[in-house]
Amino acid sequence: MKRQEFLSKLGISVAAACIGCEVVSCTKNNPSAIDDKGGDNNPPSSGAVLSADLSSELQTVGSSKVANGVIIVRLAADNVPASFTAVQVACTHQGTAINFNSNQGVFICPNHGSEFTTTGAVKVGPATQPLKKYNVAIAGSNLTVTA
Repeated sequence: MKRQEFLSKLGISVAAACIGCEVVSCTKNNPSAIDDKGGDNNPPSSGAVLSADLSSELQTVGSSKVANGVIIVRLAADNVPASFTAVQVACTHQGTAINFNSNQGVFICPNHGSEFTTTGAVKVGPATQPLKKYNVAIAGSNLTVTA
């Protein structure tokens, strides 16, 4: 193989690898990252953003629901607002959808390891900004999350 042919093939391989890295990475330039349910990770600014029927959803401690850029998690067994937390699902570092780790009681970003408390405060970086926290209300078995 000639030197010019080798360098040409090497350049193509490096370019392909860089493109692949950009596609799978979370970036600040990707404000519409998609959550695991096919929804938008960007939190809504106001109004009712999520609802759940507690007779059939979020029945166990640690269970969660993601919709409209919000993740709600059941923290305790009672059907009272204090038994739930609702925060934006997009990590404030680079927008990746976070998950709740019920064993540790924290939200964790799978991309770079940022951790957030159940109130959305940053516990471990690289994220430096807290998650937006939402209000939870319960009427009968209907739970509503509002901005």
